[in-house]
Amino acid sequence: MTPQEILEQFGPREAMEYDVVIVGAGPGGLATAIRLKQLAAEQGKEISVVVLEKGSEPGAHILSGAVMDPRAITELFPNWKELGAPLNQPVTGDDILFLSETGSTRTPDWLVPGNFHNDGCYVVSLSNVVKWMAQQAEGLGVEIFPGFAAAEVLYDGEGRVKGVATGNMGIGKDGEPTADFQLGMELLGKYTVFAEGARGHLGKQLIAQFKLDAGKDPQTYAIGIKELWEIPADKAKPGLVVHTAGWPMVDDTFGGGFLYHLEGNLVTLGFVVGLDYQNPFMSPFEEMQRWKTHPAIRAHIEGGKRIGYGARAINNGTPQALPKTVFPGGALIGCDAGYLNAARIKGSHAAIKSGMLCAEAMVDALGAGRAQDELGAYPAAFEASWLHEELQQTRNFKLWFKKGKLVGNVMTGIEQWLLPKLGIKNPPWTLHGTKRDNETLKPAASSTPIAYPKPDGKLTFDRLSSVFISNTNHAENQPAHLTLKNASVPVNINLAQFAGPESRYCPAGVYEFVKNDDNTDRLQINAQNCVHCKTCDIKDPTQNIVWVTPEGGGGPNYAGM
Repeated sequence: MTPQEILEQFGPREAMEYDVVIVGAGPGGLATAIRLKQLAAEQGKEISVVVLEKGSEPGAHILSGAVMDPRAITELFPNWKELGAPLNQPVTGDDILFLSETGSTRTPDWLVPGNFHNDGCYVVSLSNVVKWMAQQAEGLGVEIFPGFAAAEVLYDGEGRVKGVATGNMGIGKDGEPTADFQLGMELLGKYTVFAEGARGHLGKQLIAQFKLDAGKDPQTYAIGIKELWEIPADKAKPGLVVHTAGWPMVDDTFGGGFLYHLEGNLVTLGFVVGLDYQNPFMSPFEEMQRWKTHPAIRAHIEGGKRIGYGARAINNGTPQALPKTVFPGGALIGCDAGYLNAARIKGSHAAIKSGMLCAEAMVDALGAGRAQDELGAYPAAFEASWLHEELQQTRNFKLWFKKGKLVGNVMTGIEQWLLPKLGIKNPPWTLHGTKRDNETLKPAASSTPIAYPKPDGKLTFDRLSSVFISNTNHAENQPAHLTLKNASVPVNINLAQFAGPESRYCPAGVYEFVKNDDNTDRLQINAQNCVHCKTCDIKDPTQNIVWVTPEGGGGPNYAGM
C-alpha cells in the first residue's frame, strides 16, 4: 500500500496543536525550545512547545568531535556551570601537525591561524551536552517526544507550513500494515522549526519547495568518521587538542584528522574527508583507519580500547551557500541550514545561537499575532549577530582548498593569520563554488585504485565491527529507508562507470554489489546497518539514492560521543 492509501484506509491521523513544533532534539532544536520558554516566562506568557526526536532518546544520534565554543551556551544559560552542564574539560593545548607518511611537523604556536585557536573552549561529548540540554528543556515545560521521526511536512491551503506528520509504525517490508501497525500523528504549530542536522530529510524538501537556495552557491559537505577510545592513564593528556593535515590524503582531496583528550582517560578521534573528492576508489572509512597507524596518532591510543564508533555528514559552512532560512510557517536552523564554521571545525555554538535568534523572532511574531507569517526578523537578527561576523571571516576557507592543498594552506595563513595582524577582519574577496559533491567523481577508468591495508583488530577495524559498537539497530521487518528512484542505475551507471562508489563511501557497509545466480551484478542494501550519516544521499553520482525516515527510534544509539 502507498502512504496515501494507508491514510485513506486508516485515517484520519490524530492531531496535536502547539504554538511551536521543533523537528530534532539536537543543540539547535533544544536551544530554540529553551529560549522560547525563557522568553515566555519573562513576559508572563504561555507558549506551548514540542520537540520531535527520531533517535531513541535525545543525544542518541548526536555525533561531533567536539571542541565546543561556550559563547552561545553561555548566552542561553549564563549559569551553566552551576546547573551542571557537562563542559568539564577546558582545552589545555593546541597541536597542529602536518603529516608525511612516517613523520610529522608541528606548527609553532605563533604561526597557528586564528581559526585553530581554542583558548576558552571545552573538549566535550556533544551527546552528553544534548542530554543535559533536554533535561533543562523539560524542566521549563518543553514536551520532548523521542522515538518519533518527522516523516512529512504538512501544508495549509495557502501553501504555508502548518506542521509535520510522524511516520507510520508497524509497516512490513512489503509495504503492508502488520499486526503492530500504528498510524502516524500530526503535530501542528503556528511555526515549525527544522533542526535535523546536515542534509536534513525534510529540510532538503523545504529548500526545493520554496526555492530557498535560489541564487546561492551549492551546499557542499564532508563526512566525519569518529571513534571513542579508552586509553592507559599514563597516556592521558586531558584538554590536548590535535589537528592534522597531509597524510594519508595523497592528492588534492580535502581532509584532515582530529584527536581530543577528554577527562577520564578518554580520547575522541576521527577523520574528515570532503565529499567533493574525485577518485571513486576513495574510502573515507579506510582513510580514517589508515590515519590511525601514523606514529603521531598511534602514540596516543596504542594499548587502549575502542569503545565507540560513528559517522556523520558535515556542512562545509560557507555563508555563500546558506539558503534563505525562513518560509511561510517555519524556519531552518543549525546544520539543517548550514551554519557550521568549517574553518573552526565547530557547529554546536552556531546551532545554539541560530536557534536562539529564531526563538526570539517567533516570540515577537506570536505576541503580535503574526502566526505563520514569514519570520523576516530571524535572518535580520542573524545578519546583525556575532555568528554572521564569524562566518564571514572564514567564508573562503573550504573554497580555497578546492584549488589544492598548497593554495588552501597558504590562503588560510593569509586570511586567518596575516590579515588579522594587519587589522583586517574580513578578507576583501569572496570565492564561490559551482559544483555539487555528487558531480565531482571521475570515471574509474581514469582513476587510480587504492590498496588499503587489512585491519588488525587492535588499532584498525572493519566496518561491521565498527557498526556493532555504534549500537545501531533497525526493526528488521520494515521497508528499507534507503530507496532508489531507478533500480537499474547502481549497476548500469555507478558500477559500470565509477566502480560502485557506494560500496566505499558508506562508512557502515550498507551498500554492496553481489552476484546473481546468472553472474550478473546487483546492489544489495543492508539498511539495518545505516548510522544515518546521509553520505549516500549527498555523494551518489546520479542522486538516485533517496534517504527517507525509518521507524522512529531506529539507527545508532551513541553513548558518550
